[in-house]
Amino acid sequence: MSKLLARVVMALALLPVANAQEQAPPNPELQRQEILVLENEMARAIQLSNGTFFRRVLSDDFSGTLSHGQQVDKATFIDAVQAPGTRYESFIASDIKVRFYDEIAVVTCLWSSRAISRGRQLNSQMRVIHVYVNSSRGWKVVASHATQLPPDVEQSL
Repeated sequence: MSKLLARVVMALALLPVANAQEQAPPNPELQRQEILVLENEMARAIQLSNGTFFRRVLSDDFSGTLSHGQQVDKATFIDAVQAPGTRYESFIASDIKVRFYDEIAVVTCLWSSRAISRGRQLNSQMRVIHVYVNSSRGWKVVASHATQLPPDVEQSL
């Protein structure tokens, strides 16, 4: 009986410590690093035409606009990523900036790609914005917008 009582007392003594850890504020730098990793993984998934990454990271109610103005939902975006006919030689996310607003992260970046589509070499740059929401299942992209840059625009804008 005394062993049981000792365990109960120990568990009750540790309870405030466990609750304090659960309620600790999130580490902003750790969250920023997590978003940077997701942005770089996103570029890599596009380069590899890998829809699996987007099934995990895009929210079910995702809404996006592609670089030529096409509106897409989650399924349509994944279909576009996996579409045959375009092979990316490189796809890079750079100039990534992350801003936090409570449980929301707004990310802007530059996507630069080199691809072959229907036998033609294509080079492009896009300014992209992603809106993430931190859910119980991690960061999810809820919205995205891409704007194609003209060929003569410098990436250092």
